[in-house]
Amino acid sequence: MTAPRSIVSPCVRVCRISPETQFCEGCGRRLREIAGWARMAEAERDAIMADLPRRLAEGAAA
Repeated sequence: MTAPRSIVSPCVRVCRISPETQFCEGCGRRLREIAGWARMAEAERDAIMADLPRRLAEGAAA
């Protein structure tokens, strides 16, 4: 049996929610995702992590 993966957070301590995109300008997550991060299933966190580059690029273009 393998040990569970530790929870990795994309937080970079730049916490500002963009009014245009509703994503954090630092990490790319939505406020509800930030609040529930530690309780999310690993697969859900992985899916969000995979989408962060697109979200951050969208925020930079806004």
